[in-house]
Amino acid sequence: MIPVRPCAGGYALRVFRTPLGARTAVAFTTAGRLAACLGPGQPAVRLSLPAVRSLAGPLGVTLVSVDPQLTAPPVRPEPDGPTPADRLPTLPG
Repeated sequence: MIPVRPCAGGYALRVFRTPLGARTAVAFTTAGRLAACLGPGQPAVRLSLPAVRSLAGPLGVTLVSVDPQLTAPPVRPEPDGPTPADRLPTLPG
């Protein structure tokens, strides 16, 4: 099962990032594993691994992660405001 997202032409392959930041396509061996990781409402299609690689390759994605068990929301930029250096106290001397 391959997670997809709706688009004007039908569906598009979803691309994720590994914990180290590399882009990866993901594949799940069962619908239950997909739902456990991405939620029960995640659209998905059945594709072979070579088909996933063919779709991901032109996007520069060469990694396919099978049955990942953890996802996290995208990192959001910190809101405008003081930088970490501005928040640190200045020590005398």
